[in-house]
Amino acid sequence: MVAPRALGVLLLLHLAPDEGDSTRRDEKPRNVCQGSANMNLYEDFDLNRTAGCFSKCTHSQEELCHLGNLQRYWLNFETYLVERSQMDTLNTSFLTALVKSINTSVSEDLYFSLTPSQVPKQMTKDEHQHPDRVRLPKSLFGSLKSSRPMVRLGIVVLDIGPGNVFKGSLLSREDGSSVLNNRMVALTLGHIKVTKLAEPLEITFSHQYQPPNMNLSCEFWDATKGDWSSKGCSTEVGVRRTVCRCDHLTFFALLLRPTLDEATVKALIHISQAGCGTSMIFLAFTIVLYTVLRFSRQRFKSEDAPKIHVSLSISLFLLNLAFFINVGQRLKGSDAACWARGAIFHYFLLCAFTWMSLEAFHLYLLVIKVFNTYFSHYFLKLSLVGWVLPALIVIGTGIANSYGPYSIRDEKNVTTLELCWFREKIALYVTVHGYCLIVFLFSAAVLSLVSWKIFTLSSATAGKEKGQHWKGVLTLLGLSCLVGLPWGLALLTSLGPFTAYVFALFTSLQGVFIFCWFIILYCPSQSTVTSSSGTARVDHAHTVSQE
Repeated sequence: MVAPRALGVLLLLHLAPDEGDSTRRDEKPRNVCQGSANMNLYEDFDLNRTAGCFSKCTHSQEELCHLGNLQRYWLNFETYLVERSQMDTLNTSFLTALVKSINTSVSEDLYFSLTPSQVPKQMTKDEHQHPDRVRLPKSLFGSLKSSRPMVRLGIVVLDIGPGNVFKGSLLSREDGSSVLNNRMVALTLGHIKVTKLAEPLEITFSHQYQPPNMNLSCEFWDATKGDWSSKGCSTEVGVRRTVCRCDHLTFFALLLRPTLDEATVKALIHISQAGCGTSMIFLAFTIVLYTVLRFSRQRFKSEDAPKIHVSLSISLFLLNLAFFINVGQRLKGSDAACWARGAIFHYFLLCAFTWMSLEAFHLYLLVIKVFNTYFSHYFLKLSLVGWVLPALIVIGTGIANSYGPYSIRDEKNVTTLELCWFREKIALYVTVHGYCLIVFLFSAAVLSLVSWKIFTLSSATAGKEKGQHWKGVLTLLGLSCLVGLPWGLALLTSLGPFTAYVFALFTSLQGVFIFCWFIILYCPSQSTVTSSSGTARVDHAHTVSQE
C-alpha cells in the first residue's frame, strides 16, 4: 500500500502547476510608464515600449506615469549611446541619432543637419545653410585637446509627442503653448560635462509663420529642477527660422508660449474697460444726435451716409456692452450660458467688422466710382449684409460647437484671463482673424484710393485755399476710424506689449472718434461744411436709395 500511495503523491506533484509558473502567470505586466521597469534598458524593444509613454502620459492618465523617471530615462540614453552603445546611427519613428568620433584638433567649425525623420549627418562648410542644423564651434573641441585626442559626439533628435513627459510647468495645451513640432535636440560628449563655452553652439530650427501674441524661446531641459530653463541661451527669431545659441551641451528645444504676462493682461483689460465705457457714452450721444437730426432736418431721412454711421455706432455700442458682460462675469454660470455669451460677443464683433467694411464700400461709391451708383433699396440691402451675414457665420460656428471657456496664460502657465469665447482655435482663426484681415485689407485699399483723390484735389486747388493738405490729413484720420483701420493694429501686437497697448487704446476709443466725426460733419452750417472741401465732398455726396 505504500508504493501505490507514494506513486499517487508523485503523480499529484507532477500534475500540479509549478509555484513559480503560477506566480509569473498571475503577475500583472509592469507599467513601463512608471519608468522603473525599463530603467537603463535601451534595446529596440525597450526603447519602443518606453516611447509609447509620450502619447499615453496625458493629463487624464498622469497618475499611471512617473514623469521624473521617464525624463531621466531619456536623459541617460544620450550618455549610454555615446559611452556604451556600439551603434553609429539610430533611426526610428520617434528618434534619430548619430554618434561620431571627433578629433579635438579640428581646424574649423562642424555642421550637422537636423532634418526631421532623417538621421543627423555631418555637412561640409558649403552646405551649412541647411534649414535645420547645428553648428559646433571648433573652440569646443580645442578646449579638450590637452586631455584627449578624440571624443565621441552624440546628436539625438527626439519626438516627444503630445503628452506631458517633457512639458514642465511652462507649457500648457490649453493656451496653445508647446514644444515646437514636439522636437527636442540633444548634444552630448558622454560623461564629459561641457558648460560655459567661450563661443556658443548654434541650433537652427525652421518653422512656419507663428500666430500673434506667441513667443518663440530657446530653452534646455534642466534635470536638476525637472523643468525648462533659458539660462545660458539666447534666441534670435526670424520669419521662417530661429537660431538658438547656448553655452553648454544638453537637451534643447524651441518653445512656443504666450507673450503677455499677468500684469500686462490686467493693464490691457483696464485700458479696454475704460475706453469701452467712454466709447459707449459717446456712441449713445451719436445715436441720440442722429435721432434728433432725423426729425429736425428733412435731408437726414433720405441720406444714406448718416444711416450707415449710426448703424456702425449701434454695432459698436452692443459690442462694447457684450465685452463688459463677458469679461465681468468670467466663467460664471452653466456651459450653455457660457456658449451663449461667446456666440453673442462673436456676433456683435462680426457686425462691427461688417459695418466697417460697408463704410468703406459706401466711401468707394461716393469718391471713386461716383457715377452710376444708384441702387434701389440701397440701405436696406446694406442692413441685410450688416446684420444677417454675421448671424449666418455665428450659426455655422455654433453648429460646430466652437464656443466655450477660453483662457489666456502667462509665461509661467498661470491663468491671467478667463472668458467665454472660442475653444476651437481653427474657428477663431477663420471667423475672427481671417474676417478681420479681409476687412482691414479692403478698407486700406479703399482709403488709399480716397487719399489719392483728396490730395490730387488739394494740389489742384492749392493756389485758391491754404491749408488743404492739413484738411486732407484730418479727413483721412476721420475716415480711417469709420472703416476700422485701427483694428489692423492687431496684426502688429506680436511685436511686443507696446503695440498691444496702442491697439487696446485706439480700438476701445473708436466710438469717441466717430462721435467727433459726426459732430464735425453734421452740426455746423452747410456753408461751413462746404468750405472744408475735402471732408464735405467725401461724406455729403450721397447715394439716394428708393425706399
